Amino acid sequence: MGSKAYAQGGVDLEAGYEAVRRYKKHVKRTDRPGCVSGIGSFGGMFDLSSLGYKEPMLVSGTDGVGTKLKLAFEMDKHDTIGIDAVAMCVNDVLAQGAEPLYFLDYVALGHAIPEKLERIVSGIADGCVQAGCALIGGETAEMPGMYADGEYDIAGFAVGVVEKSKLIDDSKVKVGDVLVGIASTGVHSNGFSLVRKIIKDNNLNLHDYSEELGGVIGDVFLTPTRIYCKQVLDVIKNVDVHGVAHITGGGFDENIPRILTDDMGLDIKEGSWPILPVFKFLEKYGKVDHREMFNIYNMGIGMVIAVNECDAQKVIDILAKYGDKAYVIGSITDNAKKVEIHK
Repeated sequence: MGSKAYAQGGVDLEAGYEAVRRYKKHVKRTDRPGCVSGIGSFGGMFDLSSLGYKEPMLVSGTDGVGTKLKLAFEMDKHDTIGIDAVAMCVNDVLAQGAEPLYFLDYVALGHAIPEKLERIVSGIADGCVQAGCALIGGETAEMPGMYADGEYDIAGFAVGVVEKSKLIDDSKVKVGDVLVGIASTGVHSNGFSLVRKIIKDNNLNLHDYSEELGGVIGDVFLTPTRIYCKQVLDVIKNVDVHGVAHITGGGFDENIPRILTDDMGLDIKEGSWPILPVFKFLEKYGKVDHREMFNIYNMGIGMVIAVNECDAQKVIDILAKYGDKAYVIGSITDNAKKVEIHK
């Protein structure tokens, strides 16, 4: 089909080509050892043999950013949503102790607007730089009639590697281990259907400044997800880490137990870390039960590391070098499948 005929169908090939040209400088920023080619090939390539692993285990993850996108549309802010897409994938890969190697993105929209697409991809590249992984390919799908004007969807796929002998699973976690929680930057990328409902039900304007939040409402909620890769890999290198949990959808109740065996439980001490204002805001305006908040949101803790009690301070000190605040937030118990949160 010629470009004129395609244009009659609503697809602007030239806009797509221009967007790809704009991507290249952002992709270049993500180069790392193992990269074979930039974007443009039919498949993204990566030379795993160049990294010197003896028994490499590949760990993969894929995710999107959910309805957080709706806030980006309303705020017309598109340069951080790509960080969220990367974070949701690489933080999951990290939970198995894997170093993220490369990332591929998928952006779908009704009509290609090169300037907007460049802002989205610049955020993806920022996320890849933060994670230490390469952006080696992706897809921009222009689909007229599928998306409302100005709207799009974004998803990603990450692959990481870990030496087979160093894979983190539930085999090392034991009763008495302490949980070191690493501070989140906010809501991250989960629970936004409820966020949007609370905003709508209370007739809140995303562009308004909130004293309670200490910022413009939309900007606070669009704060990008923290990427924990480099700092947690440093912890894993220097400390005997027993388990790592990424706190995403389902909050504490769904995510931390994923590192446990069936005969274990959790004892979480509320007050051992500061709950961010954004969660107090959601609890208040959404009239959400306080305990239920921990079953929905990260409540200020984006990742949890299980270690021997004697190693906890070393973990906290390593994380501090990267600007991350961390706290001993609880411990692993023999109270099977119980998640207890108390003050």
